[in-house]
Amino acid sequence: MSERVRVRFAPSPTGHLHVGGARTALYNWLFARHHGGTFLLRIEDTDADRSTEASVEGILEGLQWLGLDWDEGPYRQAERLSMYREHAERLLRTGKAYRCVCTPEELEGRRKAALAAGRSPRYDGRCRDRRVEPDTPGALRLRVGDVGVTVVEDLIHGAVSFDNAELDDFILVRSDGVPTYNFAVVIDDALLHVTHVIRGDDHLSNTPKQIQLSQALDFPLPRFAHIPMILGPDRTRLSKRHGATSVLAYRDQGYLPEALVNYLVRLGWSHGDQEIFSREELIRHFDIAQVGDTPAIFDQAKLNWLNGHYIRQADPKWLADLVVPFWRQVGVSPEAIEARTAAWTTGGDGTTFAEAVVQAFRDRATTLAELAQDSRFLFRVPIEHDGQAVDRYLRPETLTHLRELTDRLRGLHTWSAAPLETLYRAFAAEKGLKLGDVAQPTRVALTGGTVSPPLFVVMELVGRELCLERLAAVLGRTGA
Repeated sequence: MSERVRVRFAPSPTGHLHVGGARTALYNWLFARHHGGTFLLRIEDTDADRSTEASVEGILEGLQWLGLDWDEGPYRQAERLSMYREHAERLLRTGKAYRCVCTPEELEGRRKAALAAGRSPRYDGRCRDRRVEPDTPGALRLRVGDVGVTVVEDLIHGAVSFDNAELDDFILVRSDGVPTYNFAVVIDDALLHVTHVIRGDDHLSNTPKQIQLSQALDFPLPRFAHIPMILGPDRTRLSKRHGATSVLAYRDQGYLPEALVNYLVRLGWSHGDQEIFSREELIRHFDIAQVGDTPAIFDQAKLNWLNGHYIRQADPKWLADLVVPFWRQVGVSPEAIEARTAAWTTGGDGTTFAEAVVQAFRDRATTLAELAQDSRFLFRVPIEHDGQAVDRYLRPETLTHLRELTDRLRGLHTWSAAPLETLYRAFAAEKGLKLGDVAQPTRVALTGGTVSPPLFVVMELVGRELCLERLAAVLGRTGA
């Protein structure tokens, strides 16, 4: 590619950074990085009534969490209004735009009449040749060519033709002086020297208007690539009814940024049969020509699988810091976390308590929230015992064994997995039992259920004091 690539992500700060916008940002970022180009960030905040600083901050935070760093910006459209006025006046002066004084009520009446008559509801050009005094309030419209076709040479969809007779003289500047999206975006893309516009295909219908405006302003045309939409499992547009759509909501549910990036890039793009990509591989292989032209279906199970993979592959030290807030979310007090961490004395290799928990529990977890919930019983918190597990494993004869085991556990010199396992195996052999005959009742007593990481690792993590307390509680409650 001979020209230096310049692409942009241009969100409107009217809400959260959702996964569709994040994928658009990701494709732009990868395109720029692949070609050694520039990735710009522009905030399209001309809608003062709906734009908020909280949304701006959320968008920036979401991009930073995903690792999508920008090279220029963020530019703010609200700070560029003088440039829009300058180009509006140039179009008016050269006769390529005109003032429209039709009221909203008049426009709505004509729209309804056109629809009732089976005609296109586009603007009828009533003010095209009307003499309007300069100080008369009104909007500014582009004088759109109404013969022939406008062709969008799209890098994903190919050549897409639009009949100019179906395009109306769209508004450039509203009567209150605020520029419209189609006006501001063309000026910004040209003045910021954007070479490629990569965005959702819901903007494809705007593109012929933007092409005509670019031609009226004698601006060079960028290349366009319109990405198909992301749909829910029911093949409707992805929305809150399908679950979380905000990038930061996924962060707060315990998804890792690497997993979400890997998942989003594969919603429409592929490189052979490869499913898992490092950041470096994505940059090396990404090609906009490999983006499909049909909508992608959001598959929560696939995202969970990917996230589980990245949890298992991540550095435990990094995950240890991330999991602490999730323990608080599942009802573990900061004091309980601090106390258990401070009491952790095993792990002579310097492994912290949180790291040891991550290593023990991450094979079963698909999110950090799930890992925190699964490991909640390690702390001094109330636990609920599964009734069926109690009935099956805490029978009178097993409780007798647990009472004797408890006495031996009190005298164990070193409380770690290996000595605990030795004690249990010796006890089972002495009593002519299988290891599971005493291990599973202990698991139920300590965790409340029948599934956990290896029991002796769990016992080490729970600690001597809390293990003995829970065994005593079970024995006391059952009257054994």
